[in-house]
Amino acid sequence: MALRSRLGRRLFSTSTFPWKNPAPAPSQPDTIPSTSLFVSGLNKQTTSEKLKEAFSKFGEVISATVAKDRVSGYSRGFGFVRYATTRDAEQGIKGMDGQFLDGWVIFAEYARPRAPKRDTSESLQS
Repeated sequence: MALRSRLGRRLFSTSTFPWKNPAPAPSQPDTIPSTSLFVSGLNKQTTSEKLKEAFSKFGEVISATVAKDRVSGYSRGFGFVRYATTRDAEQGIKGMDGQFLDGWVIFAEYARPRAPKRDTSESLQS
């Protein structure tokens, strides 16, 4: 059994000796603390009101929006929560990340800014 587990670890690992070359520690976090949170793992039945109610336990929620499918009108599985302060947002992440909402485990993290849209008019002229 021990041989099988070692063989499995070796087959499915990205490196043969991960302890020899540990990944470097990131110099900066991937996301900068902000007042907006990205919430994923939402149930299809979750509404914006339920989302706001759940997150308002940890601070003043300015807005909570669940992304909805245009055809069915159900949740697409993610949404955004905007707090009044970054401290409230931090408490919201600590309090709700990995918790159950409407029977599903949800994940909360700082929202990343959108990438700028590319101008397609230039490529059409060429």
